[in-house]
Amino acid sequence: MRVKKNTLIGLLFASTVLAASGANADTVRTLDKWGPHIDLEGKAGTDRNLGEADLFIPLWQDDNTLSFGSIRARMDDNNSHEGNFGLGIRQMLDTGWNIGGYGYFDRRHSPYGNKFNQLTFGAEALSVDWDFRANAYVPIGTTQYMEDSLSTVDVSGATLMYSQGEERALRGFDAEIGWRIPLFEPDAGQQLRAYAGGYRFTEKKVDTIQGPRGRLDLTFDKVPFLWEGSRFSLGAEIQHDNPRGTKGFASFRLRIPLQNFGDAPKPRLTAMERRMTAPIIRDIDVVSQAGQFSAPTEITQTADGKTITLLNSNAISAADFSTAIANAGTNSTVILNGNYTNVASVTTVQDGQTIVGGGALNIKTPTGRSVTVAIPDAPISGEGQVAGGGASRFFDMADNSSLIGITANLTKGESTAIAKIDGKHNVTIENNDISVVANGSTAQLLSIRGSNNSNIRINDNTVSITGKAGTKKYIVLAGSVVITNLSGGGNTSNITTCSTGMSGYTITGTVTTSGTTCP
Repeated sequence: MRVKKNTLIGLLFASTVLAASGANADTVRTLDKWGPHIDLEGKAGTDRNLGEADLFIPLWQDDNTLSFGSIRARMDDNNSHEGNFGLGIRQMLDTGWNIGGYGYFDRRHSPYGNKFNQLTFGAEALSVDWDFRANAYVPIGTTQYMEDSLSTVDVSGATLMYSQGEERALRGFDAEIGWRIPLFEPDAGQQLRAYAGGYRFTEKKVDTIQGPRGRLDLTFDKVPFLWEGSRFSLGAEIQHDNPRGTKGFASFRLRIPLQNFGDAPKPRLTAMERRMTAPIIRDIDVVSQAGQFSAPTEITQTADGKTITLLNSNAISAADFSTAIANAGTNSTVILNGNYTNVASVTTVQDGQTIVGGGALNIKTPTGRSVTVAIPDAPISGEGQVAGGGASRFFDMADNSSLIGITANLTKGESTAIAKIDGKHNVTIENNDISVVANGSTAQLLSIRGSNNSNIRINDNTVSITGKAGTKKYIVLAGSVVITNLSGGGNTSNITTCSTGMSGYTITGTVTTSGTTCP
């Protein structure tokens, strides 16, 4: 069941109209001692700001007993809102105390978009000078949700460890004691009260939330320009616990009675009779905590089922860089970790292999879920190598291969390119941050050669091409190159031109770089 803001507002409006209609119908007789009202509250806080509407509906009453319903709607500026639906009863005793109990069903939409349900049970004892209150909170239904935005991956040696993000509702209780500060007479229409209490919320594997809470409340019974039963309160509150820190609120609360209109008889209530409609004091939220509450687990596969091999620069030397990638095998995903310097080799990427140097990666968790996590950047720098002709480079791409999230700085006195594609199919060059410095004849991002290339995708790369090279091109298309379905966009570079070789080319499709298309 989802309780929306519009539904809560509708309930409040309908109940208000019904209560007001009933009140007007009864003006021919003496009004009940306690009538319906709506409290409007605003709270400005150090962490967030809240607004609340609280409809109080008497259900049955006699001279000393009142049963009532309560409907609350609350929202804040942190994308959270909540509805509380309660029933309660209060009894005036001959000893001068009012005692009561109540129960609520609570429904909260958290800032992460999760829905939590809760039962709240409370008891209270109020006198002229003292207040005692206690509440218990019991989450029901779904009490925990996976929250992938809080998930992280970390490297432990050559192992990729995954920590699942979650949001969980906590069970708990709170209590407080209040004292009337004797600045005014006990039966005066204004009173200042001070409260001290504490709270504790717990859940397995979640840090316990517990700490003190204090508040002040200055209340004025009857507001100018409103009728009997109106009330205005000013409040201040502070609390502290280790998980959430110190939080404070300043608040106001305005009560608008929904009876006593016009010239109808207006019951004048004693101080203890007025306390029979005191606001229910309880925690303002279904309390939840978001974070990582389970032990990290090893990740071995991507979301599409490819085996993951993690290479750590602390264990893989520059001389072994290309060999380690080749040994990962075909149809694997190789994640680079660390900082690879002085790389003076060209890596022959295997068929179906994906080389990931950072950024987003879709992985499969041990429970079988597919989630996206952020991989830390792993820079590569060095001169690369000339192998089998062409420019000095780091990678020779293969069929169905990808180069994703690579941060590379290639510096060479000869012609340079980060990668070569020669007669390959289904190659992706994406989300890379490339710096190429060359003092030879050419400097470019890619060298594409051969007469049998297809489905070459070049997207969202950032490129800087500098040096004394006579020819600086984004892409060099060697003579007689053939590409079926060249595509790409979102690329940025200080050099946007491309070379089409000396003896023609046959290409379908284009790549866009900083607004310029190639070829």
